[in-house]
Amino acid sequence: MELKKNPQLHILEADLIDHGSFFNLASQVSNIVKDKGLNVLINNAGISSKFTRIGLVKSEDLLNHFKINTIGPIMLTQALLPLLKMASEKDKSATGVYKAVIVNMSSILGSITKNDQGGFYPYRTSKTAINVATKSLSVDLKNNGILAVSIHPGWVKTAMGGTSAPLEVEQSVTGICHFLKNINKSHNGGFYDFEGKVLPW
Repeated sequence: MELKKNPQLHILEADLIDHGSFFNLASQVSNIVKDKGLNVLINNAGISSKFTRIGLVKSEDLLNHFKINTIGPIMLTQALLPLLKMASEKDKSATGVYKAVIVNMSSILGSITKNDQGGFYPYRTSKTAINVATKSLSVDLKNNGILAVSIHPGWVKTAMGGTSAPLEVEQSVTGICHFLKNINKSHNGGFYDFEGKVLPW
């Protein structure tokens, strides 16, 4: 890929189930960003099982979804928090991505209000849980100047979204980047779609 030739791109591997490895990853990130800190953390990795009614739900599926979709982002944020705080303290007058932001990739399927189809127990519950974590992070880190938001990227044509999805990856990413460039304190602790529109919890 052409991106790999970009000297500003550093590819690091992480196993979201091996939460104990996150501090080693944080050390690698620290060696790259040095005293600049980390301005933006996007917790994007995740898994999704097929549509599942209550009679077919398996406990191991629930646990795996929570380990990767919920616990993983929380523990990775914890490991990278010193770098986020470092970036936030660099410029007291800055805000948003120019200071420090935690972005948890959620899903409209994690919205309790919008759930009118049921099912998807492992995925839905793990995404609802990460939304709660986002809200807690926004409260806990407010005095540090670090913002936290949950974003629904839309139904995108990916390995997870499938070929029937209406959105191309480029559309979703462009919308998210535009929203993040304009994010400020008023967005802290909120749930938004890829265009920055407010979504109900």
